[in-house]
Amino acid sequence: MPNPTPPLLQVTDLVKTYGRVQALQGVSLSANSRAIGLLGPNGSGKSTLIKVLLGLLKPTSGTASVLGLDSRRDALRIRQLTGFMPESECLIPRMSAVQYVTLAGQLVGMPAGDALARAHDVLHALDLGEARYRDIDTYSTGMLQRVKLAQALVHHPKLMFLDEPTNGLDPKGRDDMLALIRDISQRKGINVVLSSHILHDVESVCDELIVLHRGRLIASGPLAKIIGIAESALDVRFRGDRAALEGAMRAEGLSPRKMGEEADRMLVPVADVRQTAPVLRAAAKAGAQIRHMAPAKKSLDDVFAGMIEAADK
Repeated sequence: MPNPTPPLLQVTDLVKTYGRVQALQGVSLSANSRAIGLLGPNGSGKSTLIKVLLGLLKPTSGTASVLGLDSRRDALRIRQLTGFMPESECLIPRMSAVQYVTLAGQLVGMPAGDALARAHDVLHALDLGEARYRDIDTYSTGMLQRVKLAQALVHHPKLMFLDEPTNGLDPKGRDDMLALIRDISQRKGINVVLSSHILHDVESVCDELIVLHRGRLIASGPLAKIIGIAESALDVRFRGDRAALEGAMRAEGLSPRKMGEEADRMLVPVADVRQTAPVLRAAAKAGAQIRHMAPAKKSLDDVFAGMIEAADK
């Protein structure tokens, strides 16, 4: 029988320390979807994990592989088969976009002529065709992010790592960048790992999630499953004193949370959404009026907030 295709990402007991700081603490995971979201607050270890996978950092202990290649032994080959759009600035001043993207192609082993031709094609595809001869020092933030995407795409990699690709973009620029990433993943057939602390970005692009917090893995799996196994909760709208109602709910063993920006709305986790009596008793004790109560619609925002709260506890 033929050997099964290895997962895109495979990590086992991965630890990375910087002095006394543990950036990654025993992370183990396997991911194999077309678009994988790497989610976590700033400082959770996302960028460190990407750099270990690419062989740019050596792990303190544990193993990591990409496309079946070991990140220690096969780092160069991994970087030839993948594209990396880093969060930090990586552009070279006083170069045109076409010069810069051509150089990126040559650095992963493309012949100079092929790299130049491909650079023109990619820059046109990313709506930078008319500006490709301009000095990148003159580019707007949105254009600079597209050039960073172009240099990761120039050699048509099998897998792309995109680290905070919407950083610094206005709402339209963010939407445009996410549309480009969806197109790369869905129509160009290139697998994508999207690292972000912005929930909307991940939810709009990805179908599998890896969630890190303080260097630890707190969730991994299909997006639909992670949202589906989230805690059940009630969406409660009320009239009355919020502090008094929250206190009465806590006396009933409930843990209400803020939901959105509305002062008269809260999310109340419950074991069973049909068990509304504790909420009603709390409202009666607090002299509050319940105006609306229904099973909360689960979103990645709610799930993520619950995961982080549980991990901190």
